[in-house]
Amino acid sequence: MLELAILGFLYEESLHGYELKERITALNGHVRPVSDGALYPAISRLAAAGLVSQHTEPGTGAAPRRVLSLTDAGRTRLLARLRDPKPIEITDATRFFVLLAFLRHLPDTAAQAAVLRRRLEFLRTAAAGFFDRGRHPRAEDTADPFRQGMLRIARARGSAERDWLTETLAELSH
Repeated sequence: MLELAILGFLYEESLHGYELKERITALNGHVRPVSDGALYPAISRLAAAGLVSQHTEPGTGAAPRRVLSLTDAGRTRLLARLRDPKPIEITDATRFFVLLAFLRHLPDTAAQAAVLRRRLEFLRTAAAGFFDRGRHPRAEDTADPFRQGMLRIARARGSAERDWLTETLAELSH
């Protein structure tokens, strides 16, 4: 997901490494913070692949800043990743939210809708598979307050996400 976040933010504008790290941190928050040890090697890999270019600009202080920009090949890669996300990018909520943060860059609403339909289908299938001996577990059926919390949160979050996906798909079809 780090590659997707880097390409997505650089699609929007050129940034230096620290700005990019701040944006990724704001996107992922405390859930999956990005370290310099992960970010800068990822940037180097993307640059070596011709997806990101780098140039130096004078810094506000004494040190120059390395500014990162997305190349045409990087734009192509980003749009391909958005158009056809990996299954884990659909099933993992954090990865899906990173994908969702940049989905607006796909110029084709039909392609956007196809990605949202994949997520909605996953959520419907996952909810159907969340059974205990043939029935949906209910928070009220357990004395364990932590399991109650897990079930209530999962039900509320899943319901809210399915509602949003359904509404957004309807809007995209108009």
